Amino acid sequence: MRIWIKYSVMFLSLLLVQVLLLNYIQFNGYINPYIYILFIMLLPISTPRDILLLLGFLMGLSVDIFSDTLGIHAASAVFLAFLRPYVIDLISARETDKSNYPGLKQYGFRWFLYYTVFLVVAHHLFFFYLEVFTLKGFIYTFFRSILSSVFSIFIIVLSQYLVFSE
Repeated sequence: MRIWIKYSVMFLSLLLVQVLLLNYIQFNGYINPYIYILFIMLLPISTPRDILLLLGFLMGLSVDIFSDTLGIHAASAVFLAFLRPYVIDLISARETDKSNYPGLKQYGFRWFLYYTVFLVVAHHLFFFYLEVFTLKGFIYTFFRSILSSVFSIFIIVLSQYLVFSE
């Protein structure tokens, strides 16, 4: 029961921070931080894939409702939830005992940074190219994705030190 409360509070907190604060941060149209994806990233590793996809969809849909973005966040969050198990398998050592919580304290800075970079860059590229839905301005969209990714990664790693220590 305690874990349900923890993740419900995390869901609501990240959603509120995203829609009330971070959706209004935009530096010259290039940097848009999206940290709501941290909810999907910090779900237990043992979370079944169908639940992971469903929770990703619900988080993305919630952001879409408040942002009026017509499902772009939902699609991007489901894409992130789909990739997450593969990224964990890719960067985790097979011999080591895996913690069920994919946080910075459990796996260390290097592992968490790789994990965050892979997932955030994949999410942001998918999101921004889905948003423009054209290859016109490919370089501009790519540049915007990378700058937003860097800023989001910084906020996510910082949040691990300030808030999400377990």
